Amino acid sequence: MMLFSDPNHEARPAPPPVGGAFGALKRLVVICDATTYWAIVAVMGLMATIVSLQVFFRYVLGSSIDSADELSRLFFIWAIFLAIPHGVKHGVHVGIDLFMMLMPVRIREVLFRAMAAISTLLMLMVMLGAWVATVDRWSEQMPTLAITSSVYYIAVLICGLHAFLHLALLAWGGSRTWEEVA
Repeated sequence: MMLFSDPNHEARPAPPPVGGAFGALKRLVVICDATTYWAIVAVMGLMATIVSLQVFFRYVLGSSIDSADELSRLFFIWAIFLAIPHGVKHGVHVGIDLFMMLMPVRIREVLFRAMAAISTLLMLMVMLGAWVATVDRWSEQMPTLAITSSVYYIAVLICGLHAFLHLALLAWGGSRTWEEVA
């Protein structure tokens, strides 16, 4: 027995294209997803390791790892920015969809694609800003590590590119882009 009925009892949106350029872009995004997934696992593992070592050094050996705070912060930031596009893929970022859910399915789909397209353009602006910041900070060194401080902005640049690909795919394929075909 159904307690709530859908006021917009309509057919579902059409499925996305399967092959061609859309399929090639989708395969590229799947490869990016798999690569960043394992990079997130590695970075989180490194972060946990460095924090654990710092605790051990500080409380057991009475010493400290000079770069532990900076490294753990760097690993954390990379993990976060590598994970953001995965949230874009599944639509799990914060959003308010009450008004949209009152719309007929066809209008919802048009709005979904329009917002994905606009967000794709915004992601281009994020990438541009990250590129400018990366180039601007390239000569600066981190205080305790012999690497450029631009490494933080490189994570934002990668995030922007990966999220751009996801949003472009969603704008093109619609809300059913990631549904499994039976």
